Amino acid sequence: MFPASLLVCTVLTCAPFYAASAQTTPVPSPPSASPAPTEKMTVVGSRHSFQQSADTLSLFKDTPGFSSYATGGTASLPVLNGMADDRVATFVDGMRLGSDCPNHMNPAFSQIDPDAVATSSAIAGITSVSMGGDSTGGTISVERKAPQFAQKGNILVTGNGRQDWRSNGGGSGASGSLTVANDSFSLRYEASYNHASDYSAGGRGGRVLSTRYLSYNHAVTAGFKHRNHQFSLTFGQQDVPYEGFPNSYMDETNNRSTFVNGKYTGHFHWGELETRGFWKRTTHAMNMLADKGGHSATTGMPMNSDGRMAGYAITATIPLTNRHRLKVGSEFEHNGLNDWWPPVMDSMMMGPGTFHNLNGGSRNHLGHFFQWNAQWTPRFSTELGARSDVIMMNTGPVSPYSWGGMSGMMGMSGMMGGMGMMSMGDAKNAHAFNAAHRGRTDSNLDITALARWNPTDQISLEGGYGRKTRSPNLYERYGWSQGGMTAKMIGWFGDGNGYVGSLNLRPEIANTASFTVHVHDTQRAVWDVMIQPFYTYTQHYINVVRLKGLSHGFNLLQFANHNAQSYGINAAAHTLLWDSHRWGMGHLSTTLNWVRGQDNVTHSGLYQQMPLNGTISLHETRGPWSGRVELTLVKAKHTVDWVRNEPKTPGYALLGLGMGYHWRFVRLDLSLENLLNQRYFLPLSGRELSSLPSNGALPSPVLGMGRSVNLTLRENF
Repeated sequence: MFPASLLVCTVLTCAPFYAASAQTTPVPSPPSASPAPTEKMTVVGSRHSFQQSADTLSLFKDTPGFSSYATGGTASLPVLNGMADDRVATFVDGMRLGSDCPNHMNPAFSQIDPDAVATSSAIAGITSVSMGGDSTGGTISVERKAPQFAQKGNILVTGNGRQDWRSNGGGSGASGSLTVANDSFSLRYEASYNHASDYSAGGRGGRVLSTRYLSYNHAVTAGFKHRNHQFSLTFGQQDVPYEGFPNSYMDETNNRSTFVNGKYTGHFHWGELETRGFWKRTTHAMNMLADKGGHSATTGMPMNSDGRMAGYAITATIPLTNRHRLKVGSEFEHNGLNDWWPPVMDSMMMGPGTFHNLNGGSRNHLGHFFQWNAQWTPRFSTELGARSDVIMMNTGPVSPYSWGGMSGMMGMSGMMGGMGMMSMGDAKNAHAFNAAHRGRTDSNLDITALARWNPTDQISLEGGYGRKTRSPNLYERYGWSQGGMTAKMIGWFGDGNGYVGSLNLRPEIANTASFTVHVHDTQRAVWDVMIQPFYTYTQHYINVVRLKGLSHGFNLLQFANHNAQSYGINAAAHTLLWDSHRWGMGHLSTTLNWVRGQDNVTHSGLYQQMPLNGTISLHETRGPWSGRVELTLVKAKHTVDWVRNEPKTPGYALLGLGMGYHWRFVRLDLSLENLLNQRYFLPLSGRELSSLPSNGALPSPVLGMGRSVNLTLRENF
């Protein structure tokens, strides 16, 4: 069945080369994500994967209702049914990860390589309360594979590797893992590397500046097993020496994230207990790479942040009867963030002191939930859940570069010169902010009600209602500067505008109704069709209002609560075209996504709504060979957020080809993406800010990648 709240649950095998070749297999949902006692999360859409991207979110690219927008090259930011970024809860190995950066340059899924992912799921709108709170768009979660153990008396040695090369931008990457285990102890090491230079756009678009990147990920997992108890502990670190961002004034010049994550699972006579404890530290630095003029002791604009996260999650699953199951849980997350911008030598604009953007900012989230799943008959089940989330936020006093009113006396050279002068009022804004009461506590309530009915073996129906609540993030609430330059340094939207927070923001409350019709053959193996309309009305939607105009047509915007609505339809279909010894097996799959959002106060479109889009894919497997032909279609984007000057983009079509060969423990994949070298603009990625037009006009949207030949070799032993 394809639930109304479920977009996808992709289950990848432990061997990475299978992840690139084999069809996704429906399996029982893990306890933390199962919607009903006997439900199975099933994929509708792409049945095969030629995973050759360094971006972990590309695992969901064929998922109905899912889209993403590229910022840097290591990871994009997710959108579910038109709800983007912070509105989507993002989990990596059970840790709720956000971004410790005013430009969201270190998103959650940059911190795990796609080859390390064992299971992944994306659930939109009507999300089970056990899947996390403090979000209105849904939940995306990825997990590494659990520790592997040998049979009693044996020693297990296993591992895998991956090497890839991409012609466009000279991209390259490698990853590998090695496990050594006996029947009670397991030790695994994972590592990955990814690199690319600036890519070239299609047609005669030329090189797209600030798209280079370099990243490393390492993780060591120790596992222990004794009877019905299992414990694992993972130590990991990510290093990003540099990463360019074409839709941001800044680039990432260093990022290091270090984490520890422990998980315990125990099976008792009364049910199952799962506990997690985690800690993470992120040190992050921004400035400008060579594309934007470079940086030194006397140029650029250094910006630093230091984030801390710690928390726990406890979930108990209790079978009340054979047909009823209760799940209860408690969660806590502490997020602390310092954000400071050191002075630049001999600069009257960025000095003489340190600019404190966030000083000891904290956001603590305490949540509790209960969820009741009932299988009333073999064909009818329900899910009822409620959760309470308390969000406690505060921050210390801040400071501008100068308390003496010297800001704005000198323009910046190069690209920064077009950004305007720093406001003379920064000192005044800081005084007012420091004098205000800054502590805030939000008490939020989430409710989920779902019903599932299979009237026949070929029809599955699901409908439900979900109330989801999200509190503002630290920058939405505590961004204090109204200076033209400093405010432009805050904003993860890629639109070039400046952003100011508001202490008086209220939490968003999204009310979603959704209904899914899924028609399929009796065995769900030959054909299936899914249609899913949805509607969301959001009270206190955190949008923006204009304060004043800035240079190059940009604006100074302040976060504000408005009411908003969004509605749309997701559809997917799949059919088996042929299955014979001579011709192998051929599948045709399609997806179609449409969403429309509107601010009920400004009557503008909501920002970053993907236009009508869809895919048509033909996959064939014959013995060790596999192949695909895929067409991606995107309609022109005309409905935009005029308050932010969101750009309109023309429609486009992209053709991709791929083939693979699997021989024993080795698999080779070759693909040609954007085969016709189509020139196109990315509908959700904002504007090209690497070099502003000399005539003072708004820059164009970011161009997408042109033709690329991708080669991937995978080994498993």
